[in-house]
Amino acid sequence: MKINQRLIDKKIIITGASSGIGEMLAKKIASQGGFPILLARSRDKLLSIQNEIDQLYNQKSAIYLVDLTDRNKIENLIPTIINENKQIDGLINNAGVGVFDSIEDMNYDDLLEMFQLNVFAGIHLSKSILPYFRKTNASTQIVNIVSQAAKISTPKSAGYASSKQAMLGFTNVLRLECKMSSVNVMAVNLGPVRTNFFDRADKDGTYKQNVEKYMLDPEQVANKIVTHLFTNKREINMPWWMELGSIFYRLIPGSIETILRKQFDKK
Repeated sequence: MKINQRLIDKKIIITGASSGIGEMLAKKIASQGGFPILLARSRDKLLSIQNEIDQLYNQKSAIYLVDLTDRNKIENLIPTIINENKQIDGLINNAGVGVFDSIEDMNYDDLLEMFQLNVFAGIHLSKSILPYFRKTNASTQIVNIVSQAAKISTPKSAGYASSKQAMLGFTNVLRLECKMSSVNVMAVNLGPVRTNFFDRADKDGTYKQNVEKYMLDPEQVANKIVTHLFTNKREINMPWWMELGSIFYRLIPGSIETILRKQFDKK
């Protein structure tokens, strides 16, 4: 991977950094000379990734144990991180959770957890860090990992899709409000990615089995994101054909729902 000079010495917060896309982002940022700040709930996993970053890339990093589903635990998180690291250049809201159920079978506690982690935590962290970013003269970055589910709704994803739709709407407003500043705002809308996300979302493995051949590789996703950090890139949409489908869905929704009925029912 070609060195991205924009990342050298940049300190970037990554939520959900103990596995999957978050872990790969931390390693890719470190490999480019950046300083990843890893947030997650598992001390052992974070320490292991921190040690690997140090050994492989001779790069320092920082870790913070935090449960983003507990709003009280994140109230003073950003001020603490800024105070202890003196400089913050980027925030990647990557942490997320999904549970696939029909509306009738949906558990209200699952719904609350999805909105807290997928929406409110990212909004809270973005709101908290924004005044600091506006004061800096250097280019700063907020990245929200959203989903193609924000653009194409499918059965058994009411809670997850609505949380991602909310986060995409927030991201678009945030971008508009930051357009006259040095704060870059990017949404990343992904199809299914080969991570442990499905251990919780898809308990019987039906959906994972049905979409296995279409799954994105987390390293490929991380490479794409890192390439566009600290640029004016508005959105990353992967895979490209799913984004094309979402465009047609907005234009002729009824026809697309009929044509792709079998694809929509893979859960």
